[in-house]
Amino acid sequence: MTFRIAVGGIHTECSTSSPVLMQPEDFRVLRGNDLLSAEYFNFLEGEGLEHLPLLHARAVPGGPVARHTYEAFKAEFLEKLQAALPVDGLYLAMHGAMHVEGMEDAEGDWISAARAVVGPDVPVAASYDLHGNVTQRIVDQLDIFAGYRTAPHIDVRETMVRAWSMLVRTLTTGEKPGVVWAPVPVLMPGERSSTEDEPAKSLYAKLPDYDRLPGIWDANLMVGYVWADEPRGTACAVVTAADRAAAAEVAEAIAMSYWEARAEFCFGPVTGPLEEMLAIVARTETRPIVLADSGDNPTGGGVGDRADVLKALIARGFEGAVVGGITDRPAVDACFAAGEGAQLRIRIGGSLDPASPFVETDVTVVRLDDPGIAADRQAVVSVGGITVILAAKRRPYHNLSDFQRHGIDPEKVRLLVVKSGYLSPELAPIANPNLMALTDGVINQDIEKLPNHRRKVPTYPFQKDFDFVAGAQPSARWASRDE
Repeated sequence: MTFRIAVGGIHTECSTSSPVLMQPEDFRVLRGNDLLSAEYFNFLEGEGLEHLPLLHARAVPGGPVARHTYEAFKAEFLEKLQAALPVDGLYLAMHGAMHVEGMEDAEGDWISAARAVVGPDVPVAASYDLHGNVTQRIVDQLDIFAGYRTAPHIDVRETMVRAWSMLVRTLTTGEKPGVVWAPVPVLMPGERSSTEDEPAKSLYAKLPDYDRLPGIWDANLMVGYVWADEPRGTACAVVTAADRAAAAEVAEAIAMSYWEARAEFCFGPVTGPLEEMLAIVARTETRPIVLADSGDNPTGGGVGDRADVLKALIARGFEGAVVGGITDRPAVDACFAAGEGAQLRIRIGGSLDPASPFVETDVTVVRLDDPGIAADRQAVVSVGGITVILAAKRRPYHNLSDFQRHGIDPEKVRLLVVKSGYLSPELAPIANPNLMALTDGVINQDIEKLPNHRRKVPTYPFQKDFDFVAGAQPSARWASRDE
């Protein structure tokens, strides 16, 4: 017997404080066999399995998704899913923190629509980023759930394999799992809940122990996404299991362990206001110092076009810094018009968000990088002793190759400035030391000062003086099955 498994999804996270809406061109869209051959999906194989690739749209985190963008992707996905019927299973690779204009629960809408197409008898599995937000509506549509267990995320593929393997298990054995979740009224930024640091390190290390308990298939702790001011924002435990009572017990235990540790979460690297961090830089002899511009990190939803760190370095007359990078297409275009070696005065910063700080300065064009698509162009400029990489579109500079591409060896510079929170797995090992500046931006780490009009009350740390006891809730599918 051959089991037909449909595959697709949508993956991004969105700060509701950002004024920059995501459009279709912000997404990398995989369709058909391109999806199956992509890096994250090329594990989808097995005897007796036929995979039906639909559509997967993924974008660098940012502002809310424009409603027309979401609706177009959803309509295409559902059309392809309908055309693929009949299917025996559906696997959705999601993120969980997408915010769409005018919608309260975008993932809930997407997953519910998919469930309506495949019907009540087809098992549906989803994989999530641990910074995704979960709701009862989402849980009600699923049979299987798996979330990342590392931040920085080094287990993306492993998590997808977990979700897919459980789906294959239910198809091939006939076992019927269900999902139970337990919300926790806590919202932490990822930079204060990295699994590299305590207490998250120990909390996440215990999850595989729960997996081995009788009746439990997969245990998860979700941090949630703090920079979206919406009612669904919450941490939670989510458990996939064959035993509902055991699942509830595990979910509540995980939820309470997170609640009880809530006051222990703190930043891993040396952290403080920008001027304090630059003072440390000035007296530090080791290199490379890596300074994270945390409030403008594009992989957390930051706009990526702020020039406040660059402005501070210029004011100090700093020598030996590399800033990677600032999103500014007009500045990139001006550099290309001038040519390599040219000297010109340009404005850097504030090209996407009018509230972002900018600098007007004289630069020398050091290098132009044109891969053939205008939106992918980059320009390297020097401002005195500071090297700045400018990008035509929003993107992170979190890999060594992002700098090596331009002839820059990150390990040999005095100061490497990146728009990041906790450092990526490639940059963290070279940081000597690792500093994080509490800069402004739409993902400001001073979360208690964020716009907070729609989050549930009480939620820690926005409110602190309240008690909590976890209560596990099964999916509606599982509850109805047991009636």
